[in-house]
Amino acid sequence: MTGSVAGRSPFLPVRPRRLRQTPAVRRLVAQTRLHPAELVLPVFVREGIDEPQPIEAMPGVVQHTVDSLVAEARRCVEAGIGGIMLFGVPSEKDAVGSGADAEDGILNVGLRAVRDAVGDDLVVMADLCLDEFTDHGHCGVLDEQGRVDNDATLERYAAMGLAQARAGAHVLGLSGMMDGQVAHVREALDEAGLTDTIILAYAAKYTSALYGPFREAVQSSLVGDRATYQQDPANATESLREIELDVAEGADIIMVKPAQTHLDIIAMAAEVSPVPVAAYQISGEYAQIRAAAERGWIDGDRAVLESLLHIRRAGAQIILTYSALDVAASL
Repeated sequence: MTGSVAGRSPFLPVRPRRLRQTPAVRRLVAQTRLHPAELVLPVFVREGIDEPQPIEAMPGVVQHTVDSLVAEARRCVEAGIGGIMLFGVPSEKDAVGSGADAEDGILNVGLRAVRDAVGDDLVVMADLCLDEFTDHGHCGVLDEQGRVDNDATLERYAAMGLAQARAGAHVLGLSGMMDGQVAHVREALDEAGLTDTIILAYAAKYTSALYGPFREAVQSSLVGDRATYQQDPANATESLREIELDVAEGADIIMVKPAQTHLDIIAMAAEVSPVPVAAYQISGEYAQIRAAAERGWIDGDRAVLESLLHIRRAGAQIILTYSALDVAASL
């Protein structure tokens, strides 16, 4: 019955707005919440610099020195965020990415410094991919025809994984999208007695125009694209196959990337994955919000929180975001 008596409000027994009337009520009934412990801060450590260098396309993000990287890791501990993901920016590159598994390579130096500083108070993650270290910018080694050689790349990934684990990484982020990468790295780790090292598999990593700012951050040398190994944004069910394979090969966590443009994939992954699901709010997603906020077009702080809430609501248990420290302070 929805009739009304003159001078009285309509009889509406069901009023959903009752549960939206105050911040306290909305907080009480919220289905989805953000917590700093679910956030991971991606960071860049660059070889051969004396002070942090701003990244033009990512306002507020810098290429760190080892010392400033350690200070940033300590801020992460103080803020209570879940982890930190390291990317290396070497001074020299070559065809096989030699610096990736070198003991004195910048990424491994950074990992040791961070782990020495924070111990087990913060989950220390390492990007396991060759793109930052190769002079051609691809995520693997190339064959004689200039194509990415999947199986030869697996050998480089195994060497890189051993170096990162020995440098102190709790988690290896296998982001190259090579077939069989999880099994190959897992086997190498286990044979070396590094059975506690966690593998975070980028199971659903899509090609995207939104990686542009990241490529500035790591000074990428990429020529061409990565469409032969990263996933096609036109496809969805392919992600389920990749997730199933990575879990069977020993992945402890799986990742969807980019996050905001693939919320449907995050939801699908959360439904089927027996292991935790992570999502990466990538550089272009971050940069879009920051650029619009700087122009006064949107409320940047509110937009960041909203975007992360969407990713969490879609099913991601872990979110990599360049806004992690700022968001942690506001939660």
